[in-house]
Amino acid sequence: MLKLLVSNLYCSHHLTPAIRVRSNPVNSLLFKSLTQLTGWNRSSLGLRAFSSDTDSSAAIASTKTHLNDCLTVIALPLLHKPLIPGFYMPIYVKDPKVLAALQESRRQKSPYAGAFLLKDDDAESTDSSSSSETENILEKLKGKELFNRIHEVGTLAQISSIQGEQVILIGHRRLKITEMVSEDPLTVKVDHVKDEPYDKDNDLIKATYFEVMSTLRDVLRTTSLWRDQVRTYTQACSLYIWHCLRHIGDFSYAKLADFAAGISGANKYQIQGVLEQLDIHTRLGVTMVLVKKELEINKLQESIAKAFEEQFKGERHRMLLKEQLKAIQAKLGVETDAKTALYEKFRGRIDPIKDKIPEHVLKAIEEELTKLKMLETSSSEYDVTHTYLDWLTVLPWGKSSDENFDVSRAEKILDEDHYGLSDVKERILEFIAVGRLRGTSQGKIICLSGPPGVGKTSIGRSIARALDRKFFRFSVGGLSDVAEIKGHRRTYIGAMPGKMVQCLKTVGTENPLVLIDEIDKLGVKCHDGGPASAMLELLDPEQNANFLDHYLDVTIDLSKVLFVCTANVIDTIPRPLLDRMEVISLAGYITDEKMQIARDYLLKTARRDCGIKPEQVDVSDAALLSLIENYCREAGVRNLQKHMEKIFRKIALNLVRKGTSLEVPANSDVVTDTEDSKPLAKTDLESPEATSAEGSTVLTDELATGDSTEPKTEQSVVVAETVEKFVIDESNLEDYVGKPVFHAEKIYEQTPVGVVMGLAWTSMGGSTLYIETTFVEEGEGKGGLHITGQLGAVMKESAEIAHTVARRIMHEKEPGNQFFAKSKLHLHVPAGATPKDGPSAGCTMITSLLSLAMKKPVRKDLAMTGEVTLTGRILAIGGVKEKTIAARRSDVKVIILPEANRSDYDELAENVKEGLNVHFVDKYDQIFELAFGYDH
Repeated sequence: MLKLLVSNLYCSHHLTPAIRVRSNPVNSLLFKSLTQLTGWNRSSLGLRAFSSDTDSSAAIASTKTHLNDCLTVIALPLLHKPLIPGFYMPIYVKDPKVLAALQESRRQKSPYAGAFLLKDDDAESTDSSSSSETENILEKLKGKELFNRIHEVGTLAQISSIQGEQVILIGHRRLKITEMVSEDPLTVKVDHVKDEPYDKDNDLIKATYFEVMSTLRDVLRTTSLWRDQVRTYTQACSLYIWHCLRHIGDFSYAKLADFAAGISGANKYQIQGVLEQLDIHTRLGVTMVLVKKELEINKLQESIAKAFEEQFKGERHRMLLKEQLKAIQAKLGVETDAKTALYEKFRGRIDPIKDKIPEHVLKAIEEELTKLKMLETSSSEYDVTHTYLDWLTVLPWGKSSDENFDVSRAEKILDEDHYGLSDVKERILEFIAVGRLRGTSQGKIICLSGPPGVGKTSIGRSIARALDRKFFRFSVGGLSDVAEIKGHRRTYIGAMPGKMVQCLKTVGTENPLVLIDEIDKLGVKCHDGGPASAMLELLDPEQNANFLDHYLDVTIDLSKVLFVCTANVIDTIPRPLLDRMEVISLAGYITDEKMQIARDYLLKTARRDCGIKPEQVDVSDAALLSLIENYCREAGVRNLQKHMEKIFRKIALNLVRKGTSLEVPANSDVVTDTEDSKPLAKTDLESPEATSAEGSTVLTDELATGDSTEPKTEQSVVVAETVEKFVIDESNLEDYVGKPVFHAEKIYEQTPVGVVMGLAWTSMGGSTLYIETTFVEEGEGKGGLHITGQLGAVMKESAEIAHTVARRIMHEKEPGNQFFAKSKLHLHVPAGATPKDGPSAGCTMITSLLSLAMKKPVRKDLAMTGEVTLTGRILAIGGVKEKTIAARRSDVKVIILPEANRSDYDELAENVKEGLNVHFVDKYDQIFELAFGYDH
């Protein structure tokens, strides 16, 4: 391809080939084709000719040195492309010595040098290097290293001009390096390479020659880029291009191959292959492949351009038709366009409630409606405005649901949905009562805290049903993106409002009940504050009246929303957030409550979900009790529900199996095979004796007992249906739910020496645990305490305090007892695989150490909890209800609690406190008397 001379590229341009005397170039077919494509003629171009041959070299520059005498030349490396004879190339020479040598050769009337393509190194690929990097490569290569990096075959180049560092080279003939003469600058001895002899009349060579010419013509005709560059080059170098094109038809076979390779866009290795090829037929063949490839690329380019043009034309035509359709519809007035329809839809939403929409929101809507009318539907901003208006106008501005403040009705609904939980129900009823007196209810933030499965989420639904409010729930467990609450900025692609805006759109009222689940599991704090900071604004009654969603960018009123949050533990809730909530604790259910819930709620639900009729199953109270105590000891009832569903699924499977496996032939007797089941024989519908007029099956006594004397055909079939009642009791419970998961927490009927039962709180409820202390060895200076049981830091400190207090008490009670001073003890809290921590085991540890020291066990059926100071004071603890429930579950009769927790115990329901003997203490001396002051 012909290219313009660009100062910063290594380009190749064609120069005039040899001119034959008395030739008629205008008769060339290729020249005629080029003339038709470019519009050139003989009169419009210069007249002067020159050649790359020896005889015409004076036409370019007045030289005294004959080309054949140039046997020693300066070697110039070429990076991007070899120089083809008949073409010129600008290069930059950075080396001052090389530049001086070239200028000196011009002054001596020997302006020639050798141009050789630089070989690629594996570590330095010039194809992917920038021009500055390639210049650095040339600067590093000197002497022998440069000699080894250049190709042997190159081009004898005339130095046409030198302007600063730019040197213009004109290629004349092929060279081959024989040896290196000097290193700086690199000078080499060369041989002038001649083409191999060939037969000009060879038909194969002629055919290849004409095919190359034909392909060149097609390329020039189909490629506008080549034509434009040729036309531009003509204006800059009309003399050169005239002689290039004037005698193109007079090219020898070798010259045509060089010309085609030089103007092609092939890579440097392919062009170097043409330069090194001396067999004319092979050179023509290689060149033809290169030109054919250019032609195919041009055709592909044309097809791509055509496809894009057709696509663009189709879009433009479609737009034109849309505009015409809009104009026709406007004239007829029968239908509006999409933009007008949207505008009218949004206007229809806000006009009826315009007096209820806040002024700042109405202003924003009007501005966006004005913008929508001016935007084109094809604009990306149109879609953003459309979506934004859709959200703004769909929100329930000023629309609230009518609340029901009937306290009796609300109490009935709460009792229907939940058993127990009197404190929670009382708080909800208080809220409803205040709303009735005021005539309206303001939004509140209630946090229900308790272990899993106690009904926190379902309570939220019941509250909404009792108040006749719409209900919306979303979970924030693991939430780490503030945009989920506050919304995305509209500048982002796919931006959406936050959860609260989505809630208002879904429920369609301003005063729903919103349940925020798992608020204790909010994501960790981020660089922008995290979701907990965003929840502060949402749940603060003083701020949520002007809640700002990032997407809407206008404030909305959330003060009428009733927020109910749920959490398993409140310790992980950020303190500022917890301060805005009213926390109601749900400690869990005792065994009696679980029995009632199972009988009234869970059994009915599980049986209905499995499609079993009430008369088909009977679950005894003993089975329920065993299920609760041996399989489902957690504070909630979710696991109990799963086990009941498992029981009914197995019953359903047994019913189906027995119903499908009892098909027998009609001529066989139907025999009752179980005492508990009563088989009923159902005849084929074709038998009139067993089918009613409506076609339903009639079961007679004879059929049921198999004593029917009616004749039976061989084709009839008797199907035995077993109506069986499954009784689930303690004896067969394992057949349905497997082996018991839990065993009795009470390991000892009478605790041995050094063992005391404590009470602990867990996220699953309360539990009992034993603290065991044993003697290891005795001796002077052996006194010490070893602690195991996967205890936390606080519990380890409690053990150290207990050891100190126990030594003091023993010294006071028995001054001569040196047990602690001389004995190495081991304190363990089973089970070892369960992590434990907390301060409330202090009194239990002291009692265990003293029991071992006095070799006296504590009284039977005793459990205790409380934190102890070094002076023996008993401090308050938490989880009184959970620990009391755990004590009852283990048949404990006597409980020791801190005096500071008396009010917590008094608030417990009577059924929880029933049968317990509770002692409240504020000093350890009182515990000592209760634990050891008895006649053993």
